[in-house]
Amino acid sequence: MTTYVAQIAPQRSTQYSALADALAPHELALSPLGGMISAIAPLEMGGQRYLRFDTPGALDYAQRRELGMLAMTNAFYEYRERCDGVDGPWLRPIATAYQPAFPPDLVMTRRYKGKTNELFTLFLCNVARHSSAFAASPWQDLRVFDPLAGGGTTLFAALTLGANAAGVEKDSGDVESTAAFIQQYAREQGIACKVKEERLKKLGRRWWFALGKDAAARQCVLALGDTPQSAELMRDVKRPNLIVTDLPYGIQHHGELTGLLGAALPAWAELLLPGGSMALAWDATRFPRADMIAQVEAVSGLAVLNEPPYNQLTHRVDRVIKQRDVLVARKAA
Repeated sequence: MTTYVAQIAPQRSTQYSALADALAPHELALSPLGGMISAIAPLEMGGQRYLRFDTPGALDYAQRRELGMLAMTNAFYEYRERCDGVDGPWLRPIATAYQPAFPPDLVMTRRYKGKTNELFTLFLCNVARHSSAFAASPWQDLRVFDPLAGGGTTLFAALTLGANAAGVEKDSGDVESTAAFIQQYAREQGIACKVKEERLKKLGRRWWFALGKDAAARQCVLALGDTPQSAELMRDVKRPNLIVTDLPYGIQHHGELTGLLGAALPAWAELLLPGGSMALAWDATRFPRADMIAQVEAVSGLAVLNEPPYNQLTHRVDRVIKQRDVLVARKAA
């Protein structure tokens, strides 16, 4: 038996610290390591917050790499109560062997109104992958689609992890500024970037980006259009393994969100590969989880994962969004 501790990722504000504390144990439990981990428990040492957990033996290279991709924890140690007869606790740092495909500040740099916390977005990507039939596949073999792309945070998170990314957004200002940001960021960082822009008849516009060189290049496709037309807007784009999105918080009425989901979910499910999963975050303060489950399960082929810890991902964001929740659904293989 080997005992490890993982430091909870430091956050810029107390509200996000509470978010990391709430979600870190669930992200670890749902990871590919979850089946071998036992005794997950919070631990505080030297004013820092950690998760303590046990494994049957020392983690190998691939398992340490999985640890490094987690969003809500960011440093890992082997833990011992005593070492050479001296009382501890003692921590021995372990290297995770994970290297992001692009600089992590690709997700952090761009600031805009309504931006979702970057680590929460990475968490959504991880939970979607871990819950799909592609959990054992490396990120470079996966494709992530955000049907409500906004300013592109999900796209940037997916690219950083190493996936190909695609998104749809109906706000032309958001799409054009995101396209400009990608090109500017690549230029400033010395990242090769090929761009192709096209008009889609009666639908909208679309940008194709190839970021990086040769076989290591990652593709990002960004379409201007309405999300119920996602299947048409993503024509000629390889279908996603994962769908990750943060539903709009500005919707005040139950009927508006119901209308959006009723129109869009069938299109999203059509795009998703068999065995793929979708992770949806939303403000459950006004729209209860039971209603969201009913909306998703009304779409043929989608099954909501609602056993623990999937039904324990609720957390507070701020004074307005007192209860944000995450729903994960899987498409039949």
